[in-house]
Amino acid sequence: MKKIYVVRHCKAAGQAEDAPLTEEGQEQAEQLADFLQNVGAQQLVASQYLRAVQTLEPLAARLGLSIRQDERLGERVLSAKDEPNWMEMLQAAFEDLHLCYEGGESGIQVMERAVGAVQEILTSGAETTVLASHGGLVTHLLKHFDDSFGFESWKALRNPDVFVLTFEGDAVQIKRAWK
Repeated sequence: MKKIYVVRHCKAAGQAEDAPLTEEGQEQAEQLADFLQNVGAQQLVASQYLRAVQTLEPLAARLGLSIRQDERLGERVLSAKDEPNWMEMLQAAFEDLHLCYEGGESGIQVMERAVGAVQEILTSGAETTVLASHGGLVTHLLKHFDDSFGFESWKALRNPDVFVLTFEGDAVQIKRAWK
């Protein structure tokens, strides 16, 4: 049996790749480390975005582990343009996973890269991994294993949020762990 704790990053100062955690986000990262320090994590993996890495830094310091960055865990790019109706576009993209806007990626593409990262984690020697990423990617990853996840699930995510994926044979169990 393997477990992956899938974490949506703590509160950040923006959406850019180099946007850091806010002061509140840094406090949340400490609380997250309190929550996760005894789960037996042997491996920490994060998106290359600064906010995802900073979310795991307090836990890494406590456990004496490094954080491996994986670009496949980066946030979904909906469109290359800054669209004023992005929320409606995102909802449509969750309803049609093949929908791809100019310069963006489809839900299927996001799901495939997220699942690729998870498959690599599952073939590693680690029994328990903590993975930090972003709302769009987390929701698509969860949808891969449970089709009930979608736009409303994405809207209900918190910063931070934690789901535990338990892999036993071909079965995958998903449980929300963050209170």
